[in-house]
Amino acid sequence: MSLVLIVDDVAAMREQYAYDLQRLGGYQTLTAASGAEAIQILSTEPVDCVILDLEMPGVDGFEVLKTLQSRGIRTPVIVYTGTANYDRCVRAVKLGAYSFIAKEEPLERVVQEVENGLAWGRLNHELSVLRRKTGDDSPLVGESRAMTQLKAQVNRLAPIPSAVLILGESGSGKELVARQLHGHSDRANGPFWPVNCAALPENLTESELFGHERGAFTGADRTRKGAFENAANGTLFLDEIGELPQAAQAKLLRVLEDGQVTRLGASRSIPVNTRVVAATNRDLDMEVRAGRFREDLLYRLNVHVIAVPPLRERLTDLPLLVDHFLRDICERFGQKGKSAAPETTALLQRHDWNRNNVRELRNVVERLVIACPYDTITPEHLPMEFQAEPAEFEQGTPATNTRSSVTRGSLGSPLTRPGIFKDLKAEAEKQIIMAALERNDWHISRTSVELGLADHSSLLKIMRKHGLKRP
Repeated sequence: MSLVLIVDDVAAMREQYAYDLQRLGGYQTLTAASGAEAIQILSTEPVDCVILDLEMPGVDGFEVLKTLQSRGIRTPVIVYTGTANYDRCVRAVKLGAYSFIAKEEPLERVVQEVENGLAWGRLNHELSVLRRKTGDDSPLVGESRAMTQLKAQVNRLAPIPSAVLILGESGSGKELVARQLHGHSDRANGPFWPVNCAALPENLTESELFGHERGAFTGADRTRKGAFENAANGTLFLDEIGELPQAAQAKLLRVLEDGQVTRLGASRSIPVNTRVVAATNRDLDMEVRAGRFREDLLYRLNVHVIAVPPLRERLTDLPLLVDHFLRDICERFGQKGKSAAPETTALLQRHDWNRNNVRELRNVVERLVIACPYDTITPEHLPMEFQAEPAEFEQGTPATNTRSSVTRGSLGSPLTRPGIFKDLKAEAEKQIIMAALERNDWHISRTSVELGLADHSSLLKIMRKHGLKRP
């Protein structure tokens, strides 16, 4: 039996609709007195269709539609208005509403519109199943062997409700993989709720994940749902899971095992039907050995593991990625479409992309779209670091007239020793990082802030590159 939600701030109107829809259509019904209550119900209940009033105080119908759109909730919504202003209804349809009706419409017409909306919802579900089988809607761009294997693995794991651990370097596309797992699962109509564990303040981590009751701590002036409840019937994506504090790790393990969450300050548990997908660029086995990550939590998370290949291991996909980013960025900026000359793409393929992988490539393409005034992006528009260099220099081997004649100075600095510039630069970088780590007692976040790096992940990558580990 289909479940219909009626949202209206006028009690008499919503109750009358609920009664008539039960009587004439045989539907189960729920009611909500506000837009905020409707969003809460849609996040937790398996609603099949919504009848939504546009004119409500506070969170109105337009805000409800925007929220559903941002959270990926694709339940068919029929809007109605008592103002006879159809321009507002058209605006609602552009925000994702299925259709609109007037409040004075006969109930038989309303029931027919609900039936049409339910049929549209079933058709969308069937279409998503077909796409899931064919892989046509994948946001993962690439045809290399590594990407083909990744897509096949994602499609195999998507329907399974178990936890998944995604491993990969920063910028390699871990969140895209998580969204693909969600979009191709039976939870696709539920919310996809991403949480960056590294960005959570340590004293608020448990509140953000598990929620809190009013008065649970200083400043808790109202009851608040946590991420697990917000992701109910959907997917909770825990990015940078290796950054989670020990106390929160223990509580997360309990939720994964019991399927119940207890808000801070509460005495009872709340059942949650939430699939957890976690991601990290850390070596969690090493973190376990160092005592920074719970071994039992790792075993609970890595039921299934997906390794996302870095861009340097699938450079044959780079031309496809460049074309994809050019189309997307030009469309977003309202510019005429541009293309990259073959020699431009060839130079981009020579780059190692070890700083931020696909994210770095996207940033470079965006800079090229702005910098190049022509339809075709040629090599001269590339930044200097992408310009052609002698192959010997690229490989870090001696070549004629490439070795510096600078001699060792009195301080023995790496910058004054003979050697290829690339080698000298690497040694200087290593010493700078070592000195900063020692000044900050090997605290990764503080060191990355002092060095002005984008985030702690950037510092960890540099440390791995030079083999730097805490003594």
